[in-house]
Amino acid sequence: MPENESFPHYIEFRHVYKTFDHPVLVDSNFYVNAGETVAIIGRSGVGKSVTLSHIMGFLKPDSGRVIVAHEDTTDFPENELRRIRKKVTMVFQSGALFDSLTVAENVLFSLELREDYDAKNKEDVVQGLLEMVDIAEARDAYPADLSMGYKRAVAIARALAAQPQCVLYDEPTTMVDPIMSDGLGDLMLRLKRQLHLTSVVVTHDLDLMYKVADRVVFLFDGSVIFFGPTADLEKSDHPHIREFLELDRVV
Repeated sequence: MPENESFPHYIEFRHVYKTFDHPVLVDSNFYVNAGETVAIIGRSGVGKSVTLSHIMGFLKPDSGRVIVAHEDTTDFPENELRRIRKKVTMVFQSGALFDSLTVAENVLFSLELREDYDAKNKEDVVQGLLEMVDIAEARDAYPADLSMGYKRAVAIARALAAQPQCVLYDEPTTMVDPIMSDGLGDLMLRLKRQLHLTSVVVTHDLDLMYKVADRVVFLFDGSVIFFGPTADLEKSDHPHIREFLELDRVV
């Protein structure tokens, strides 16, 4: 997508503040370039999921600007946000699947409003997406029959059906066994390389961060205390980052 000269980054937070009963985001600044993956990490309650909600337009900042898809979406009304959400989609931690629909029907749901596909095209797209995320054998299963890892893979396939430019992942490997976690990381990398997707990944999983992220945002008490290449995180001498990394090694 061509860059807007005023907003060269695909996603950008400019001095974003958000307070509920306490400050959740404090002068938050970072950016995501088109085609790259940025991980947002930090302890629970530091503002990671709130950051994703601002990108999606579910929340508005108290002050500062939020840039999404090279547009300043801070003051967009809901109809304009819906246009942006056709470009940027989110894979929720729960998967947010329809329990009454099969795996294939869940993915098909995202295609139902597409007028550029007939029924045969839609079936081909669903099958192709299920094969892409390696769950074609589960197409007739229902969400209740699936492990959490499989539910996440279905949610990713459903998100891709909308042909987004950008995918936001909220804790994609939480409550997932190590083998499936590794597989989800491989899938996210493959989607980035094959589809050139822009991605933001909120995660506690440092193995996933090292595998998929080009750069990292480290949040502490709502503030960005590190933003830079993933490889440079280990070099940080910030005490909260050192403690976080050391505790992960112990675990």
